[in-house]
Amino acid sequence: MNVGPAAAAASPQTENFALPPSAATPSVLLEATGLVKHYPKVKAVDGVSLQLYAGTCLGLLGPNGAGKSTTIEMLEGSLPPTAGTIRYRGEPLGDRFRQESGIQFQKTALQEFLTVRETVELFHGLYDHTLPIDEVLRLCALEELEGRDNKKLSGGQLQRLLLAVALVNDPNVLFLDEPTTGLDPQARRAFWELVQGIKARGTTVLLTTHYMDEAYVLCDRIIIMDHGKFIAEGTPRGLIEEHFGEGAAERPGPEGRPHNLEDLFLKLTGRDLRT
Repeated sequence: MNVGPAAAAASPQTENFALPPSAATPSVLLEATGLVKHYPKVKAVDGVSLQLYAGTCLGLLGPNGAGKSTTIEMLEGSLPPTAGTIRYRGEPLGDRFRQESGIQFQKTALQEFLTVRETVELFHGLYDHTLPIDEVLRLCALEELEGRDNKKLSGGQLQRLLLAVALVNDPNVLFLDEPTTGLDPQARRAFWELVQGIKARGTTVLLTTHYMDEAYVLCDRIIIMDHGKFIAEGTPRGLIEEHFGEGAAERPGPEGRPHNLEDLFLKLTGRDLRT
């Protein structure tokens, strides 16, 4: 999976987050440099750079309106940047990237009057390289639902189907844009287990989420974004200790509990998670 980045020196216009070089550093799958996205009177993304490393999970966090979804849409290739470059395996995004990437959008309209299996089969036929359909259904715990009309799925079941659609081509890079928003706690935890299983297969994951516990559990590294810029990056535990002191993720603080990512988020952005 692609993971993000350890903070590196940046120009005033571009924040560049990348892992420090070492013999153990995984290969770069996707690299973005100086990404900018402008809309009329709005600078949604303001010169950000990152590297996604193979076999890991990077979390992109931030308040609503911070630029997360715009950034991930540019990285997915579904939204052209105003400026900046994006390269997959050292080349501009092209057919190879489209064949080797999987995307679970925040919202996806599925073909009506199809069963779960038929829906997976439909997307299965769009790619040159695919996983067996039965394996996709198994990976997403959909075997018992394969004959059900996709319109009759619960929220958690629908998210598992959308994940299956994103996995049909056995992607090297998987984009998950707020995949558990609106799910109940049990469905969220079940989805986490699915993602952990996908990570264990060596898939690179880029995740956006508003749930700090989700980011802490799933992400190897996180980037916090606000007002179109990257403002912090590191491991979840490392960032907590950087801002609240060594051991802060374990020992009780002033509030009688250890500090967590939500505390960090509020400290750095000064805003509630969904403001």
